[in-house]
Amino acid sequence: MILVTGATGFLGAEIVRRASRRGWRVRGLARHPEDAEALGRLPHVELFRADVGDRQELAEAMADVEAVIHLVGIIVPTRRQSFEEVHVEGTGNVLEACMNAGVRRYVHMSALGAEQGRDRSVYWDTKWRAEQAVRASGLAATIFRPSTIFGPDDAFFNRLARVARWSPVVPLPAGGRQQFQPVWVGDVAEVFLQAARMDATRRPLYEVAGPEVLTLRQIVRVLAGILGRRRVVAPLPMGLLRLGAAVAERVLASPPITRDQLAMLDVPNVADPEAVRALTRDFEIEHATLAAKAPAWLSRMTKAEPASR
Repeated sequence: MILVTGATGFLGAEIVRRASRRGWRVRGLARHPEDAEALGRLPHVELFRADVGDRQELAEAMADVEAVIHLVGIIVPTRRQSFEEVHVEGTGNVLEACMNAGVRRYVHMSALGAEQGRDRSVYWDTKWRAEQAVRASGLAATIFRPSTIFGPDDAFFNRLARVARWSPVVPLPAGGRQQFQPVWVGDVAEVFLQAARMDATRRPLYEVAGPEVLTLRQIVRVLAGILGRRRVVAPLPMGLLRLGAAVAERVLASPPITRDQLAMLDVPNVADPEAVRALTRDFEIEHATLAAKAPAWLSRMTKAEPASR
């Protein structure tokens, strides 16, 4: 039995679907499993209501579990959930439950940038400290640090695509010079699933990134081209964005952008080339590009009502 925390999220759902297709027993943890009924009806899948903040629920969820894939994380803190509570305390609770239950294998989701960016961002700092807890646990563990993940249900790339579809001008922070190494959700799901079935991986930590480095401006061009649009990029001053983010953090329960996220844009979200070679050597993945995969789901946008060209 493989247990997946955050099972109804973007990556978690992809992992659960792939495990189901292979006939692997999987228990998906979610705070609101009723919101993912279709996922719960898949063969070999059991959805379990649990919160990583509740040690008793986690203990109950570990029955008969051999491997745990821990995905739970947040991008924006809210008044109910902080980075500290979710990334550090939540991971500690999951690790404790694994050790108490004698779980054989543990696979952890961190984030690309967690080490070099930990002094710049609270998000990265808490991700880094969660990694440290995994290393100190003594469990047979593998840590993955994905770059920005793209796929049919992701928030980031689809939001950019919607803007590119409807607006002749696409506003980007500092003109979109920030670097990313976007990675296909199917490839990320594969490395987690394959690692969970291994006794150990060749490395204790992998950076999970796609085959190409793109600036934010180039990502918009790729998405706009797939949608058949020609778009102009308008630079947004970073100072103005930081001011707007500060105001949004004060007045909104879940701000659309935060100062922490803007700080993260100052660090290229790019993997070490040797780390990428290790990833493709040790795991069987497509290593797909954004341009190769995005047309399959963005075609649904082009079938909708005509947009501005």
